Amino acid sequence: MSDVLLGIIGGSGFYEMQELSNIREVTVDTPFGPPSDSYILGSLGNREVAFLPRHGKGHSIPPTAINVKANIWGFKYLGAKWLVSISAVGSMRDEIEPLHMVVPNQLFDRTRSRDLSFFTEPGLAVHIGMAEPFCTVLRAFLIESAIEAGAYVHPDGTYICIEGPQFSTLAESRIYQSWGVDVIGMTAIPEAKLAREAELPYATLAMATDYDVWKGEPVSLDMVIKNSKLNTEMAKRAIRILSGKLPSNNSLSEASNALASAINTSSSDVPDALKQKLDLLVGKYFDTSTQDGDT
Repeated sequence: MSDVLLGIIGGSGFYEMQELSNIREVTVDTPFGPPSDSYILGSLGNREVAFLPRHGKGHSIPPTAINVKANIWGFKYLGAKWLVSISAVGSMRDEIEPLHMVVPNQLFDRTRSRDLSFFTEPGLAVHIGMAEPFCTVLRAFLIESAIEAGAYVHPDGTYICIEGPQFSTLAESRIYQSWGVDVIGMTAIPEAKLAREAELPYATLAMATDYDVWKGEPVSLDMVIKNSKLNTEMAKRAIRILSGKLPSNNSLSEASNALASAINTSSSDVPDALKQKLDLLVGKYFDTSTQDGDT
């Protein structure tokens, strides 16, 4: 296990920064299978960071097939204190133009087939709060860093996450737009929920690549790829700045102890095998019994 300050989930070429030194590749085994790829660890100045290509090197894993449990577990295992997602999105607002950045503060789940929790096995009931799905502390640092990097930043917004891998139909896109959402993507769910269960402060730097289809213009993969490449260079600058700003621990974030009031099963009632499997997440809470009660 290493002492990673910042974890970054992004594209396979995102870690190609000139300033990154002491680069090495680390493979992490998890109880939930393999992550999307090896983690790339390195130093930005004197801060240790870890990158993971969400879709694997070569972008070969579709959104519905990403092993998000393993990805988040790996960052937790590596000791990450903060976790940032770099995500290409479609804009649902005229004022959010392609190449603008959005740091969402809210999340709407329209996925249908994804595994949303680490706590799905009988023997341990956990009900975690998600009213604020993105860490407010990390968001503030991220907004400031993106502005300093020169990005046009929208400091809040609602991210609607769809199942994919197809883009929306015109009817779907127009309905979503009428709901008041700001950007649309395919990856924030279940990342945000699993990061909260892992007590990892999580925020998304959403990079607008297109206007989705609600404006009547089709979304093309070529358009998304072209604008993603331009956005990525700006996002790299933001991450370089962010790594120098973040506190060395995450105690300022409520996410850092999110499980403290979420475990609804007494320690004595949790099977030993399940305790052992999930020790990385809940081990610190099993020294004493949790509160009893029904939900």
